[in-house]
This record gives sequence, C-alpha cells and structure tokens, in this order.
Amino acid sequence: MGLVDELKRRKVFKVGAAYLLVAWLAVQAASIALPAFAAPQWALRVFILFALLGFPLALVLAWAVESTPGGLRADASNAGTKRVVAAAVVLALLALGWYFRGQPAFRDTGPVAAPAASAAPSVAAGPAAPPPPAAAVDPHSIAVLPFVDMSQAKDQEYFSDGLSEELLNLLAQLPQLRVIARTSSFSFKGKEVDVGTIASALHVANVLEGSVRKSGNTLRITAQLIRASDSTHLWSQTYDRELTDVFKVQDDIAGAVVSALKVQLLPDQAMTSARRSNDAEAYNQYLLGKEFLKRDDEAGWRRAIDAFRQAIAHDGGFAAAYAGLANAEGNLADRLGDQAQMAQAMTDASKAIALAPGLADGYSTRGISRLSFLRDWAGGGADLHRALALSPGDAQVQVTYARLMIALGRTDEALASTRRSVELDPLASVSWSQLGRILNFVGKYQEAEQALDRSLGLSPTCDTCLFHRGMTCLLQGRAADAITYFRSAGGGYGGAGMAMAEYTLGHARESQEALDAEIAAYSQGSAYQIAEAYAWRGESDNAFAWLGRAYTQNDGGLSFIKMDPLLASITHDPRFAGLLAKLGLPPQRGAAP
Repeated sequence: MGLVDELKRRKVFKVGAAYLLVAWLAVQAASIALPAFAAPQWALRVFILFALLGFPLALVLAWAVESTPGGLRADASNAGTKRVVAAAVVLALLALGWYFRGQPAFRDTGPVAAPAASAAPSVAAGPAAPPPPAAAVDPHSIAVLPFVDMSQAKDQEYFSDGLSEELLNLLAQLPQLRVIARTSSFSFKGKEVDVGTIASALHVANVLEGSVRKSGNTLRITAQLIRASDSTHLWSQTYDRELTDVFKVQDDIAGAVVSALKVQLLPDQAMTSARRSNDAEAYNQYLLGKEFLKRDDEAGWRRAIDAFRQAIAHDGGFAAAYAGLANAEGNLADRLGDQAQMAQAMTDASKAIALAPGLADGYSTRGISRLSFLRDWAGGGADLHRALALSPGDAQVQVTYARLMIALGRTDEALASTRRSVELDPLASVSWSQLGRILNFVGKYQEAEQALDRSLGLSPTCDTCLFHRGMTCLLQGRAADAITYFRSAGGGYGGAGMAMAEYTLGHARESQEALDAEIAAYSQGSAYQIAEAYAWRGESDNAFAWLGRAYTQNDGGLSFIKMDPLLASITHDPRFAGLLAKLGLPPQRGAAP
C-alpha cells in the first residue's frame, strides 16, 4: 500500500482539513472576543501561534491513533509512532520557546483593534498608537482624558467632553507642560484600558481623568491627577456647583494640576480662554456644535451650523462660536461648491478674529478659507502664521499650514509641518492622511502606504484616506489593488479613482461609466477630481476644461495642483503654466520661461 493510500486510510487528510476549518473559525471568534474583554494585543498573536502549532500535532495524532468500532486506539503497527509524537511535541515546545524569547515583554498595549468591515481588505487595522519614543518620559507631560458622563440619562457626553477639552486647552497654553492633543487623548474614550497603558501609548508621565454629573443647572465634577509610573493619586477633588460656575471649576482644576506637577508660572503667564461665554445656554449650544462638527460629514456640518447659530443668538459676542460656525460653513461649502456659503464662512471667521484677536481658531479657519476659496496665498499665509504664533502646539494648525506649503510647492516644509502635526497628535487620522498624501507626491510609496494604513486604522471610512491609499497603488502600477480602495471611497473621490484604475487596466467602457457617474453626481463639488481622472487618461483638453470649472467653483483641490502626480501628463502643456499664473502660484520648477 502506498503512502497516499495509507494517509487516506488513517484519515490524515480529513483530520487536517477539519482542523484547519475549526482553527480558522476559532481565530475569527478570538479576534472579536479578545478586544471585547480588553485583552492585550499579544493575546491574539499567542492564540494564533498555538493554532498553527496544533496543526502538525493533529496530523501526527491522526496517523498514530485509529478510529475503530470499539473506540480510539493507538496504532501499534508502527514502532516509531511514539518517537514521532514525542519529536513533534519537542519541536512545538522549542518553537514556543523561540517565540517567547524573541518578545521584549508582553506588556498590555491596549485592546486589539478589530478589522473594520467598511475598510479595504488590505488596510492594516493594527494598534492605533505608534511605538513610544525611546527618549525618557517628560515628568511635566500630561494627557487629559475625556471626563465620563455620569448623568442619569447619559445624555450629557458632549458637555463632559467639552469640559475635558477646555481643561486641555488651558493647560496647553503653558510651554512648561507637554500636553497631548485632543484626538490622541480622546482615542481611549469608552475603552477599558488602564492608566499605565494609556500613559505608555501616549508617552506621558501623568493622566488627568474625572467624571461629570449634570442635572438641570447643578453640576458635580470629580477630577483626579494620576502619576502613571506608580498609579499614585497626586491630587483629587469633587466640586458641587451651579452650571454658571463651570468656568470657575475649570480654572480651579487647571490650577490644581499645575500646582501638583510643581510647574512654576512666570509673572506674565495666566491660563485664560476665549472659548467662553457668560451665557450658559450659549456655551451649551457651542459644545453641541463642536460635537456635530467632529462627525465630519454633511449632516454633521449642517447640525453644527444650527447649533453655533443658536449659541450666537444667545451671545452675540461669542468669538469661539463664530469660529466654529465658519469652520462648519467652510467644510459644507467646499463639499457642495456653494459660493454664497464660502463667502459667509469668510465673514464669520473675520468676525471671530475681530471679537477675539488672541484666539487662534479664527485665524486658522480664515486661513484655510483664503487658501481654498480665494487662492489668497499671502493672506492665508499671514493668518496661518498668526495662528501658529498664538497656538504653536496645535496639530490642526500645523496640518493647515502644510496645505499652504503644498500650494506653493515647498515640499520639505510641507513634510516637516505635517510630521510635526503627527508628533503633536499621533492618533489623528487627518495628520497621517496628509502625511501619506505628501509622500505620494514625492514618490515615497512605501512610507505613504504606512502613513495611510495608520490613518485608515484610525478612521476606516475616511473618503480621502481611501482615495489616497488607492492612489498609492495606482502610482505603482497596481490598478487592481487600487480598485479595492476606490470602491470603498465616496463623496466624489471613489468614482474618479475607479475611472483611473479601470482605464489603467484597459477597461475603457468601465472607466467611462465610472467617470460619467462621477460627473452626474459630483460635478458641482468635485471638478478637480474629475480633471484628475481626465489627465490620468491623457485627455488634456477635458482635463483643462474641468480645471477651469474647478477655478470658477473655487474648488479647494486646486491648492494641491503644483504637487499632484495625477496631473503629470499635462504639466508640460503651456496651458498648465498659464493656469498656475492665473492662480497666482509660482511656476513649476524646470518650466520654460
């Protein structure tokens, strides 16, 4: 009897197939169950390792043990059976020893991130936080976690988040403190993760946490400052106050934190905030507006606009509400190509600056509006420089400033500013997305993939992230892989991407169908993306026609025109130099005079 026949007789093939199926199902179940119980990241890796090591053992046992009518019995016909089993066990133990020896430490680094169904299959949804730097932790570093909503109806989360963010902003004004940005510290919201793990992920020495209970006009706020190295409570306090005293409580908490950390304030230093109102309802509506703004979609922007307008109706001098209103209006206007709302966003941003010249929000919002809508590079640059001077540790300001550098074709400065943003807010999807975009522009595709995968791990449904991740594949000639990402992108990006990828694959009809659908649905707000698709297909006349429409519509995409590799086929056309001059941008390097 041959070896294959003997393997069949002993049911080795059947056992192997059954084991692989059961192991696969078990791994899928573990990938869901372990994060639900806040298991450390290494737990799933060890589970998979044991599943893999079990496969050869199952095959050996299938050979060594036969199923008979009387039950299972060891096969005595093979004298080496016991030695084979023993050897397999020894090899498995050696493999385990080798694996564990290679691990520096199995410390808990947070729950395993479950793959997001809406993201492209090849998107890495690994741990969101980057490895902590090798440098020693600054003893004056702190993360402000979102305070927990303890209200009976559990409907005041926006208020507790707002209070936490205000504390963060107060502390961030002191250069003696390194305060982790909101996006990163709030990324642990709702997760059962211990303080030590959070501090390790964010590379901070201290963590401020607390809770808020709001009932009518009454507040109970509890706060505690914890030293991460030994979980020592450096300070804690409970405040029972009226809603009108919320700012006084914020100041008291910030002052207590500074005192506990033994930070000496300089004579001219004071923690103040322009994001306040004497009207409690105005402040409440402002916090609601910020909550809706964070949703980053059309419905959220519309609800944010309504809330900010209500805040202004209660307090006409509320500068932060005007800045938030301008931000929401600008986002919606850019998506819809709404000229009137673009102008209104500029007006409201200018109003915020007039009311509070020391508030960075107004300058940042007006700066990006000037770049996107007016192509006012000098004015936008002046606003952004002012915002940086007022709030140098603001990651969003750094991202916006990089947009100006991209528009002017100053690649090194754009990269430096975006990398600074990532350092300030390592768990902000927008920072990683922009870093990946710029790396695409300069042809560093491997780094771009890593940055964009990190962005998608943080925000799996981000349209622009998916588009630029698809672009990374497309620029490397991997059009089939690009389609995976473009198919998941929406909002005017996915259709243009599909048209380019299908064209590269030689599918002319599918490419045209995708582009026709894009034009039918998004011609008003995505003229720039349509121009990219035509340029990629080598149709320069159509590309310039749509770039002209983008100019008329004040499409914000034009601020990327000097560095955009999707337009490479038309950059040597004299019309391209003419368009740059019309936009007020310097000519391309190497362009004919």
